[in-house]
This record gives sequence, C-alpha cells and structure tokens, in this order.
Amino acid sequence: MATWRRKALALLPDLRRDLQRPGFSVRKLRLCWREGRTRRGTAPRERARSPPPIGFGIRPLDARDEPTDNGGGEAFAASRIVRKIYRIQGYAIMKTAFTLLLFIVTLAAAARGPAAEKPNIIFIMADDLGDTDLACFGSKYYETPNIDRLASQGMKLLSHHHCQNCAPTRAALMSGQYAPRTGVYTVGSIDRFDWRQRPLRPVDNVTKLPLDRATIARQLKRAGYATGMFGKWHLGGMRRYHPEKRGFDEAIVSQGAHFDFATNPKTDYPKGQYLADFLTDRAVDFIRRHHEHPFFLYLPHFGVHSPHHAKQELIDKFKDKPAAGGHSNATYAAMIASVDESVGRVMQTLDELGLADNTVLIFTSDNGGVGGYAREGLKKAGGVTDNAPLRSGKGSLYEGGTRVPFIVRWPVVTKPGSVCETPTIHVDIYPTLLELAGAPRPEQTLDGESLAPLLCDASARLRRDAIFQHFPGYLGAGRGFWRTTPVSLIQSGDWKLMEFLEDGRLELYNLRDDIGETKNLATEMPDKAKNLHARLVAWRTQINAPMPTKNDPNAPPDAKTAQGR
Repeated sequence: MATWRRKALALLPDLRRDLQRPGFSVRKLRLCWREGRTRRGTAPRERARSPPPIGFGIRPLDARDEPTDNGGGEAFAASRIVRKIYRIQGYAIMKTAFTLLLFIVTLAAAARGPAAEKPNIIFIMADDLGDTDLACFGSKYYETPNIDRLASQGMKLLSHHHCQNCAPTRAALMSGQYAPRTGVYTVGSIDRFDWRQRPLRPVDNVTKLPLDRATIARQLKRAGYATGMFGKWHLGGMRRYHPEKRGFDEAIVSQGAHFDFATNPKTDYPKGQYLADFLTDRAVDFIRRHHEHPFFLYLPHFGVHSPHHAKQELIDKFKDKPAAGGHSNATYAAMIASVDESVGRVMQTLDELGLADNTVLIFTSDNGGVGGYAREGLKKAGGVTDNAPLRSGKGSLYEGGTRVPFIVRWPVVTKPGSVCETPTIHVDIYPTLLELAGAPRPEQTLDGESLAPLLCDASARLRRDAIFQHFPGYLGAGRGFWRTTPVSLIQSGDWKLMEFLEDGRLELYNLRDDIGETKNLATEMPDKAKNLHARLVAWRTQINAPMPTKNDPNAPPDAKTAQGR
C-alpha cells in the first residue's frame, strides 16, 4: 500500500470520533469543503493579501479557537478535523484528496445518520427594529441578553440591508427578487401620500406577492421540510395569498395590535396576552411537534412596530433608567425586551430538544428604526428611537432606513463571536437557505447570491461586488415633508451612490469613512460617481426597472404606469 494511503488510514479512526460530535453533519462538511476549495482558487493577488484558508472554509488554529462556554469548543474541534484532513491531503494529489473526502463523508453519514443531513432553519424578524437597537449592536439603554448571547455564539453581519419599509422586504425574502421584479415597493397604494404636488408620478405599487412566485417556504417544503409561519405576513392575507397557500404547512397571521389582537385564521388565546408571547407559544409548539424531522420556522414579530404598547412589568424595569445615546423610551425598551424574550425561549427549546447544533438560527429586522428624523429636519423632536450614527430612519434609503442588525448562528460553521463587513441584502437570503437545505431552485430568477461562503469564513469574497435598491415612489413625513423621494442606489464595497430621480442629483458616500453620510463626494470624485452611476443604470436596464413618469396634472385619476415585472 502506498505511504500516503497508510498514513491516511491511520488518521481515519480519530476523524470518525471527531465527526460523531454533536453539530457535525455531511451537509456542513460538503458546504465548507466547497467554500474552502473556492477560496483556494482565488487570484494570486488575493492570496497574497490574506493567508490561504486551511480548508473547509476554516482558518488555521490559534488562541482564539480555544474552547469556550459559548460554542468555541466545537469550532476548535472543527479546526482539528481540518488539520487532520490537510495532513492527509499532503500525502496525495488533489484527485486523491477528493476521493478521501468522499470516504470521510461516508463515515460521517454512518456516524450521524440521515437526520443530520439537513439543518433546521429558524428565521426570526422584528418589525421596525433599528440597527443600533440591540446591546450587541451598540445600545447602552436597551437590554437584549438573549440576542446578545446569540451573537456571541454566531456571526454578526454588519452591513446587511433591507428595504426602507416592511412589505418590500418581506416580498424580497419570500421571492428572492428585487422590488422591480415583484412590483412590491412599499405599503399600500401610491395615494397613501400626496404625490400630486411633486414633479413625478410614482410607479403603481403591488400590494400582494404575485401568485406565480415560488416562495422560499414552498421550495423548502419540496426538500422535505415542515414549514410554519407565525406573525406579520403583509403580502396578501386572504384566500390564495395567505401563507398557508404559499408554501407554509401551517400559519397564523397577526399584526396591528399588541393586545386584544386579531388572528387569521381566528385563534383563541388567553385574555390580556401580549402578541409577542402568543406568537412565541405557537413557534415553540411547532418546534416541539416537528423536532424529529427538518423544519423551517418563520417568526416575523409585529414588535416593535407602533402602536407602542408593552407589558407593564417590563415598562417599570426601564422607566427610571438614564437615557443613553438617543435611547430613552421605556415602553419601546420594554417592547424590545419582549422580542428578546421570544428569542431566548426559542433558543431554550432548541437546547432542551438537542436541536441547537443542527439548527441555523437567524435574527434580523425588516427595516431601519423609527428615528433620526429631527436631524433631517423632518420633525421638531426625535422619534421613538435613534439610529445614530446612521442617517435618517425607516422610510429613507439612507443607512438609517435600510441597514439592519443581522445575526446567524450555525454551530461549527459560523465562528462564535465573528463579524462580517461584506455588504449583503435581502435577496441573498433565499439562495442561502436553498443551499443550506439542499432545496431545488425555483423557475423564477433569483437576484441574490448565497451567503454560505461568508458563514464559513467572514473574510470570503462573493462573486458579485455590488448590491442595489430602486424605489420609484414617495414616502411622506407629515405635510410638506418627505422621508424619501424617488431614488435608486448602488453600493459597491465601501462606496454608495444614490440617484434622486426628480432632478438626477447624485450623492456619493464612502461608508467606511463616513457612516453617517454627511459628506457628498460626487463633485470631488466625478470619475467614481460616473462609474457607479453607469453600473446603476445598467442594472436598472437589465432588471427592467419601471421608472416614475412626469406628473401630468391633466392626466385622468386612474392613469396607470407600468407595474413591476
């Protein structure tokens, strides 16, 4: 027998013991192996700037990988496996290494069984929670111990973006498509705000997710997942548009009130129960009933959306606490605390059932926080929260309106306590979940890219180098004031260019140097602005993005412009 084969076989018993540890699965091995191979294939210049990965998307061992109480021990074990595999690789050419990988995968399958193949997926989304509204994202006033613990055990994506308000974000998450393809740009019709005094007529808004779009729930269901949704849907609530008709095995929709709330379908609950607690009860029950098979749980809370109502015992906890960093509202803090309690209960349930190691748990918000308007001159006083240092808030396409907290915990794959600064966006979630679950792609175009490389290695590079937004409408902020007018934007790395469509004005910001978007560099750097603008125009053409048209006062009231594709 060749020397490399003898040495490889000598390592396999030890590898088998490592692979039997909780949290390891064939899918994780395949995923991280592929991402590691992709990284090793990067250009020589890229390799020169950062040390090559050791394999499986995991860097070499160092002091940061010592076992800790928050899951570091499993990351340490993962790195041990990688080192052993690379010792084996050193004895053979890549062809042989690939053969060996198949052997290891076979061992893993025998050790873990078929149930470990597909991870459970839980996606928890708050409503109107700002980027700085969590302690782990900078707040010194709000208290979020459970979400902070989740972040310490997983990865924080620091430059993740959603739409400026809720419905288009939800449409993008469910369809994997930018707003110009679904036509869902905002909430309600274009007549929600008086655009007739402005120079442009908005593109008509679609309020229900088109029925020909296969949702992420439908695709995961096709891959064998049980699917459940409890909370705010906002993509059409009746008949064919209800989530139970869009790929969810079971769904209860509720929004609009935190106490004495209505549900669709009608569901009994104890008098006086808080909505966040009701939704969490349903989510926990769903996990317990489906824990023996892969499941997808979508838990979109209505909190912390107005009306700002909370449980009195939590309000009392914050009413005497000193303000910090523009955060001071005790009721709003109590609402955040209820969402945090929900996350904690889900995490506790996963631990009790032994599911945490094979569950991808994601927490985020649908759009930016309701704050920052006073600095924009839109209000005399501040909002219920403050997104500083980000500019503006919900309803705006400045960072305060679109940048949101995003946390992913997938034990062994995501390094505990890690951060990723790569710009990411809502349309990336759909292809990411497809890849993690091994689910089939839908027939429709998917605009995003799987974030799996980043989950394995926060410094990995995606194939694309830009994200986009297009909002061809108006969002008001009181009579004569506007959170946004029609605008498109591109972000490539640290650079963000916005084109305001009423007058063609360009604004260019370097977000690394100027996260508050205070200094417009479009005049100082015309070549950079020109290049990014050309790419933005090309993207709009490629996606066939409808544009607002000139406002004609003589046009009939029911005149229509092209809706989304």
